[in-house]
Amino acid sequence: MGAKNGAEDAPEQGGFDAVLRRERLRARLTQDELATRAAVGVRTVRDLERGRASRPQRTTVELLAAALGLAGADREAFLAAARGQSTEDAPPATGFLRVLPTGELIGRDDDLAEMASQLTAPDGPRGITLVGLAGVGKTSLAFVAAHRAATAYPGGVAGIVVTDGCTVGEMLGSICAEFGVGRPDDLPAHFDGRAALVFVDAVERSADATAEMLTRLLERLPTLRFLATGRHPIGLPAERVWPLAPLTAPPPETADTLEEVTAYPAVSLFLERLGQVRRTGPEPDEIAPLAALVRRLGGLPLAIELAAARGRVLTIPEILDRYGDRLLDLDRPGSISLRDAVAASYRLLNPEEQRALRRLAMFRYRWSIGLAEQLLDDPRTDVVHLLDRLLELGLLSVRGSRTFRFRLLDVVRDYAAERAAAEGELDEGRRRHARVLADLAHEIWPDLTGAKLPEAAGRLDDVAGDFGTALAYAAGEDPHTALRLAAALPRWWRFRGRDVTGRQWLRRLLDDPRTTDADPAVRAWARIGLAQLAREHGDGADEIGSASAALAEFARLDDTAGQLTAHAQLAGLWMSVGDFDRARGHGEAALTLARRGGQARDMAVAENNLVWHEIRQGDLPAARRRLAAVEELAGRGGEKRLRALAQANLAEVQRLDGRPAEAARLGRRAMTELVRLGDPGHRRRLLATIGLALADAGRLDEATVVVEQLSPEEDEPQDGPAAVVEAAVALRRGESKRAAECFARAAEAYDGAHDPRDVVEALVGLIVSTPDQDERDTAVLRLGQMCRASGITLLPRERETLGAEMVERVLGGRGRSA
Repeated sequence: MGAKNGAEDAPEQGGFDAVLRRERLRARLTQDELATRAAVGVRTVRDLERGRASRPQRTTVELLAAALGLAGADREAFLAAARGQSTEDAPPATGFLRVLPTGELIGRDDDLAEMASQLTAPDGPRGITLVGLAGVGKTSLAFVAAHRAATAYPGGVAGIVVTDGCTVGEMLGSICAEFGVGRPDDLPAHFDGRAALVFVDAVERSADATAEMLTRLLERLPTLRFLATGRHPIGLPAERVWPLAPLTAPPPETADTLEEVTAYPAVSLFLERLGQVRRTGPEPDEIAPLAALVRRLGGLPLAIELAAARGRVLTIPEILDRYGDRLLDLDRPGSISLRDAVAASYRLLNPEEQRALRRLAMFRYRWSIGLAEQLLDDPRTDVVHLLDRLLELGLLSVRGSRTFRFRLLDVVRDYAAERAAAEGELDEGRRRHARVLADLAHEIWPDLTGAKLPEAAGRLDDVAGDFGTALAYAAGEDPHTALRLAAALPRWWRFRGRDVTGRQWLRRLLDDPRTTDADPAVRAWARIGLAQLAREHGDGADEIGSASAALAEFARLDDTAGQLTAHAQLAGLWMSVGDFDRARGHGEAALTLARRGGQARDMAVAENNLVWHEIRQGDLPAARRRLAAVEELAGRGGEKRLRALAQANLAEVQRLDGRPAEAARLGRRAMTELVRLGDPGHRRRLLATIGLALADAGRLDEATVVVEQLSPEEDEPQDGPAAVVEAAVALRRGESKRAAECFARAAEAYDGAHDPRDVVEALVGLIVSTPDQDERDTAVLRLGQMCRASGITLLPRERETLGAEMVERVLGGRGRSA
């Protein structure tokens, strides 16, 4: 036990047992290591630290001082404590608040600031107990907080470390000694109404005695407060429990860059400690193992520090390889492992709480109270009380302010899963977990469209780590649930760029013979999702049959929403293979269904999807009418994104109709809204519309700015929008050769996309700009083939640009003049 009296006129004093333990911990030595260094028996060290030898031999004390590396005033204070002298008879002791380091605590700024505020506030709690797993940093944080708050306690600050089996009398005696009085009865007179603070470390070592000791002190000393640390709360009415979570570690989806991972305190601590044992920072191939390692260590500071110390002789991947698949010991020989620490806290739970923890271990990452209730599915369990209990014991971390997200530490989750397996509960737990995830996905799925899409996708992002786990288990053991879950995720997979992964899951599950008797609607939606994802990487033609089968099933089930989605998908699929008449037929069928249902958004989407077909056939007035309907319907339904897309499409129609100034104005207005809504894909296409309109209007400086905005990153090829705008600017400036090169690049970049009109526009530009006769002839033949195959009608402005003779060659399919 060790302490410091905060009052300037009070002596600093402590029993030798506390001073010896304090200095040993400061030197980071075990009792065995100190005994070996000092050439004394380990039993001698143990007896001295337990106060069983109050007057040790001077030779023994000097050997211990040398082994601890003490010198100067620290050595004299150590010797004086052994002789039982007060600091009035010896040089000043180092004191409790000067013994342990008070440097920066990485990742604890908020906790430290709030705790210091609570300790110094006149109306603050009588006591604060920091609780958490071994190695989470309770002592360090409490010590620094006490140090910061010391000036608020003119009566002094005293600290003791509870030892195993310590009695009430021993603790009171040590506290009295630290405050410089002989008996507890002398404390009221010593404080004389002044505020004082007692710091009690490791209360779990003698929990009942600690509770009794503090109860006595608080009853007799109204100006006394306490700050304590332990694996669990003390249980006093005046106590405020302060759960201390491990440091935040990078989630699995974090990018493998040093900038990304160092934003997490667990990584920052590792790198800070690693810098003490090796000169170089992590290599690029060490970043991913570094993030995995601190996750595996549960963000526990002591475990992270000890792992970093291995960096003297091991690379980070080697540390992960050696220690990542087993739990790292928290200390040197004789100490407990992380698993032992978790097991000790687990045993503090009652049987029902243990069962609930085993079930919650099925979650891989963060979850909400609602999900916890669904997973537990036990009306007898008060989930709020349970989570509070797990937080008290340091088994759980929580994030958020209004919407809380919880997460079991990796080491806790692994231990609880082991116990679930031992109890025969693991299979049922995983099955329940998959079903809860499927229910959640189906609940959110309808909102994965329109203005609600980003928010809905964010809700799914919160549990993204659990989807893979749930699918992997259910695909083998509960394929109906796996298919139900996968069928609800295609829009999210597509929005997050995971279309390949999603398509693989859907194909595997639909082909599984065990799902042939699954809910027909679920299978139909899975087929639609498969087709939707296949389109993302150019394989839409492979899934036309799937989408057609889904449409037939939805019609049989009289499912209007399913039919609308199926028609929309088939329209896109037929466009991808060049059958534009069939594509238009599905678009018109979708509009008929939407009108029958009377839903404004469905009608707006169907009208918008038909706009392209009007442009393809050269009917720009019809395109304008449809866009006006889209804007009106979208406005009625509050669909801001659809309305912005209608304005963007109208800008394109105005440009194609030879009204560049109006097109630029409408485009910029739509851009403002798309930027606000966060739609990068449509923003880029709209930016090209604006750039082309500005070039057509002769506003070349403004168009050049657009070219710069569209320019690709270094070493990346120029895409269609960037190339076509640069070509248009070059053509207006009379730079025919450069314009031809850019139009050719645009035609190649656009080729294969679902919108052949982009290729048509690029080919028209190439024909009128290239000085190379062979290149022009090839472009003429290609343009004619595209118009005939796609049913595309050249617009008046394109006919005017080409000239009557060239239009005749294009439509006649002739590459060279006679």
